Amino acid sequence: MHTTAMHTTAMHTTAMHTTATSTTADLAQLVGLVEHDPAADPFPVRALDAVVFVVGNATMAAHYYQSAFGMELIGYRGPDTGCRDHVSFVLRSDSARFVLQGAVDPASPLADHHRVHGDGVVDLALEVDDVDRCIAHARAHGATVLAEPHDDSDDDGTVRTAALATYGQTRHTLVDRSRYRGVHLPGYVSRRATLPRPDMRLFSAVDHCVGNVELGRMDEWVSFYNRVMGFENMAEFVGDDIATEYSALMSKVVASGDHRVKFPLNEPAPGRKRSQVDEYLEYYRGPGCQHIALATGDILRAVDEMRAAGVEFLPTPDSYYDDPGLRERIGQVRVPIPELKARGVLVDRDEDGYLLQVFTKPVGDRPTVFYELIERHGSLGFGKGNFAALFQAIEREQQRRGNLH
Repeated sequence: MHTTAMHTTAMHTTAMHTTATSTTADLAQLVGLVEHDPAADPFPVRALDAVVFVVGNATMAAHYYQSAFGMELIGYRGPDTGCRDHVSFVLRSDSARFVLQGAVDPASPLADHHRVHGDGVVDLALEVDDVDRCIAHARAHGATVLAEPHDDSDDDGTVRTAALATYGQTRHTLVDRSRYRGVHLPGYVSRRATLPRPDMRLFSAVDHCVGNVELGRMDEWVSFYNRVMGFENMAEFVGDDIATEYSALMSKVVASGDHRVKFPLNEPAPGRKRSQVDEYLEYYRGPGCQHIALATGDILRAVDEMRAAGVEFLPTPDSYYDDPGLRERIGQVRVPIPELKARGVLVDRDEDGYLLQVFTKPVGDRPTVFYELIERHGSLGFGKGNFAALFQAIEREQQRRGNLH
């Protein structure tokens, strides 16, 4: 359900590392940027502006993301600021921005959305320099425009936005905030929590957001991002690359020109049992954003602190780390294997470098949205060498829920 109540985004910052400032080299290392000429891009995207959620209780969710994920509360909108329909909390971890929305009025479209889908992502908002140019290109290439370009203003300036439909009930709000100095969007006020602010961020950017779509629709949405938004095909995983004994899926990755914004797209594939994509589609009641990868400069610290705060991670069997082939495949990495083993962190290497990654269990009541922590050391990939171990771990959780059949 695409409504203006779901139209919300976040302010982009240039800080992309675990400290208050960063360099271009930091950014390239953190999220795997490549060289790009914006002048040749028909739909230039500066950054992922925000991941916007609808949740059943935004007040409690905001506390969870602060206490368990180490994020900082920076902004708020609700009945006491003139928004009678819903509340919104804006949280930040360096450049990563989450906006958590919850219905106040039972008649709110957000309540309807949550009744169907549960907690989930409704908007992957994108920062652009020219909203009108991007919308004109998208419309000319067949996109559905949900909100025409328009300005919203308050005492802190003006933000220009518009919105496009993508898979399921997900949208992309396009944001130009070059004339705005406020905390988030017009109508939001600054809000700080009483929780102590962490000394260092646990993560510093959103690395990629994975969308699950119905069987037979993946190529359609890949084409959408190619045609409408000028994204390029970055990777493709099919067949044995992305299958286990029981289940399979297919995945293709599209990315903005500099790879700052990356959207893997999954669809189920025939298998002996239901895949994780099938389970997601059933419980989310349609296509949507399945997991969000968070770029960190210190995955060990992030796992330790998040686990201590109650976040559950997928377990990895000891056999993964005891396999001599693992050490042969990954070579030298900055973390000793016993340290990775103690935390269940996976490691993979490609021609550009290596990465460390770990995955949470679903964070809501439904087995839908979960998170990945990823620490890149040159690698531009997604951990292809870990797919079998990851999907087997997910299948074990599906089996425990009674959904692997």
